Amino acid sequence: MPQESLWKAPLPLAVALRPQTLDDVIGQDRALVAGGPLRALADPSHRGSASSVLLWGPPGTGKTTIASVIARSSGREFVELSAVTAGVKDVRDVLAHARTVGDTTGVAPVLFLDEIHRFSKAQQDALLPGVENGVIVLVAATTENPSFSVISPLLSRSIVVTLASLEPHDIENVLGRAIVHPQGLAGAFEVDPEAIELLVRLSGGDARKALGSLEAAAMVASGSDQSRRISADHVGLAVDRAMVRYDRDGDAHYDVISAFIKSVRGSDADAALHYLARMIEAGEDPRFIARRLIILASEDIGLADPTALSIAVDVAQAVALIGMPEGRIPLAEATIYLSLAPKSNRAYVAINDAQASIKAGLLGEVPPHLRDTHYQGAQALGHGRGYQYPHDYDAGIVAQAYAPDAVRGTSFYNPGSRGLEGELAKRQAAIRAILDGTTHQSSTEG
Repeated sequence: MPQESLWKAPLPLAVALRPQTLDDVIGQDRALVAGGPLRALADPSHRGSASSVLLWGPPGTGKTTIASVIARSSGREFVELSAVTAGVKDVRDVLAHARTVGDTTGVAPVLFLDEIHRFSKAQQDALLPGVENGVIVLVAATTENPSFSVISPLLSRSIVVTLASLEPHDIENVLGRAIVHPQGLAGAFEVDPEAIELLVRLSGGDARKALGSLEAAAMVASGSDQSRRISADHVGLAVDRAMVRYDRDGDAHYDVISAFIKSVRGSDADAALHYLARMIEAGEDPRFIARRLIILASEDIGLADPTALSIAVDVAQAVALIGMPEGRIPLAEATIYLSLAPKSNRAYVAINDAQASIKAGLLGEVPPHLRDTHYQGAQALGHGRGYQYPHDYDAGIVAQAYAPDAVRGTSFYNPGSRGLEGELAKRQAAIRAILDGTTHQSSTEG
């Protein structure tokens, strides 16, 4: 029979340690800059007209916390709705109440709407008159891109404030405060550095997740071996219980995405699908997966199959439009296609080498015949003199200098033989022969 835990919290840590002022919010300095819309809204002396705000960011970045702080400090009446449970009637009732409050006090109430992306167009339309006429000040939270999830009229009347995932040092600060705070662990536990590192890594930038895991680890430590010391092993056991959806096997978020990318690069579609399914089941942000596929299509497939990039971009747009769970289907399509596509990193290498040459100081002057001639005095400077128009020649290519002297003759792009690049290699060789003057081209005006 398991031992009862020596430690029990009266409230979940994420609730007990919720910041009481905007200055207590960790990791969102950019969003909470002095003079910004959130500061103005929270200022009790600023009780005139205020801008509606859309808080956009991943889970655990402080959207609800910021809204609750504004409620306490602004002096405005605060009404909260959840898009999961509220309907059009609820919105209309809130607006009717807000008009009464505004007429009585002269100050528009704040309406906090969580998960606004779950509101239908009709429900968002019902909000619009209240926002437009200043009947309410809307503070809405969303994990989805407002450009896709919020109607244009509402978007244009609101300020979008982006909240970023917390950095590792921010999560460390959150955990450090929780360990010593009277409403937290109150110094009852020593936490090993390895345990802190693991909690930070598994949090994924989500402060709420980090605090939940710390709390679970404390219960494991005091319940399993009556310990007042939290080790990485305790965190591992706690994660297995409390964070199943994040990482079923205890592997770090970055390990799984790395394995996914390397499986696609290695052309193993089945392994890639395994890691894709693992991330989907773990609740990974599908937009993050789609962005990584776009990068891979450019870096690892490139011109061996230029269609790969178009497919990856299309999938990213599809995921943004339809969301999950349906978004898993186009993600799977892209994963399979990119896995089976011919691979080439030659374009990636080419731009790296070109940038390296610039950093090394190989700049040089633009050849005079290539310079702009569309302003007064350019011709007197010799700009454009001697330029040969490629369309006047049979192949559409003519031998003349294009690169500055400093890099003339340098080959940055060297196509491989896989996929389309095999054909590009032949074409490049023929082009170089013309540009070098070893192949004669006659003029079409001949």
